[in-house]
Amino acid sequence: MEVIDIIKPENQVFSKTCLMTDATLSYCPGCGHGTAHNLVMEVIDELGIVEDTIGVAPVGCSVLAYDFMNVDITQAAHGRAPALATAISRTWPNKYIFTYQGDGDLAAIGTAETIHACNRGENIVIIFVNNGIYGMTGGQMAPTTLPGMRTSTSPHGREIETMGSPLKITELIANLPGTYYVTRQSVHTHKHVRKAKKAIKNAFNNTRLKKGLSFIEIVSNCNSGWKMNPNESNNWMEENMFPYFPLGDIKVKGKLKQKS
Repeated sequence: MEVIDIIKPENQVFSKTCLMTDATLSYCPGCGHGTAHNLVMEVIDELGIVEDTIGVAPVGCSVLAYDFMNVDITQAAHGRAPALATAISRTWPNKYIFTYQGDGDLAAIGTAETIHACNRGENIVIIFVNNGIYGMTGGQMAPTTLPGMRTSTSPHGREIETMGSPLKITELIANLPGTYYVTRQSVHTHKHVRKAKKAIKNAFNNTRLKKGLSFIEIVSNCNSGWKMNPNESNNWMEENMFPYFPLGDIKVKGKLKQKS
């Protein structure tokens, strides 16, 4: 853990902890995961809850979180992070527990664990990165893949008639009584980064107040999986992902804010 000494004007010395490790980020250039990681660590640092925070990372790109986040993190089987987070939270109810998951993990193999943890209102934070594709394992179609979007398993585009519609998992769980705070953000511009950080801080404060489950979706790009450069992927995300997955708060203080 890197500690940076800062000299205050009155010559008093205090320490600021950097909660990102020194490991070089291994995500594809332009990926939103690195920014999302930084935001989570900044919030934990600013709230002064480092020693009381435990993260859960499952399978997929998100499994790399424990290489970069300098807090206690354990790994869960594919899709099972909310179940493991439930166990940890109930064992140590005064800790701050968060999961960090991708769309293939959370909304496909982990659908049951996600739905039931949210329905029970577990006092945890779920951070859900949605890039509409299985980024780590070959660019396969995910539950959140858009209509007509090409992937390695939908080379001619997602056909609604045979493959179903994209799953708006965030709107779905917002309607469950156990969820207290549900929001959808992004991290591709400075303005959106600030909003995402505010949302993450709200979520951890909800844990402190024992309000129940906070769910934060971060719509991100996957420029390598989408076969685009970073700028192209950000533009494509704005033009195609945001209309289907609109940004903003969906549920605040247990009350729905927008139609689901």
